[in-house]
Amino acid sequence: MKKTVVIYKSTSGFTKKYAEWIAQSLNCDLLNRKQANLKKILDYDIIIYGGSLHAVGISGVDIISKNLPSLKEKTIVIFATGASPARPEIPSVVLNRNFTSDQQKQITFFYLRGGFDFNKLDLVNKALMTLMKWKIKSKKEWDSDDKGMMAAFSNPIDFTDKDNLKELLEFVRSKQ
Repeated sequence: MKKTVVIYKSTSGFTKKYAEWIAQSLNCDLLNRKQANLKKILDYDIIIYGGSLHAVGISGVDIISKNLPSLKEKTIVIFATGASPARPEIPSVVLNRNFTSDQQKQITFFYLRGGFDFNKLDLVNKALMTLMKWKIKSKKEWDSDDKGMMAAFSNPIDFTDKDNLKELLEFVRSKQ
């Protein structure tokens, strides 16, 4: 069996929850992004990285993207969490924003619906989300995403679900 690790960076706990579930399901190591460095991750055959989405950027994913040439013999799985429903266009948008076309050939990507809890954000993210809230408020018409986001500012939402991990876990198990 190949040695597997899950590395994550979580802003408000949703990515961490998925990372813990993955590590538990695969009986593998779990590292917070702060604990991870290239030397450490080179010890693993399968590297799973999870980060929350911020303006389509995956938080902390530079540990993978900057080191992909050193990881070319590894199986690389990336997952990103966000509050938006899983739509068909999300994977390509996120991949194109975070990785070059050559880098994309080396990774397998999954989008997992997380949630939103304004109260768990740090000061910088609270400021950014407040700007987004003002932007939504300035719209003449709100779509369902806008309505849901506005409601979530006062009532946290959590869409995490172990069933969302089925495809990711099946893929990783096929590589072990």
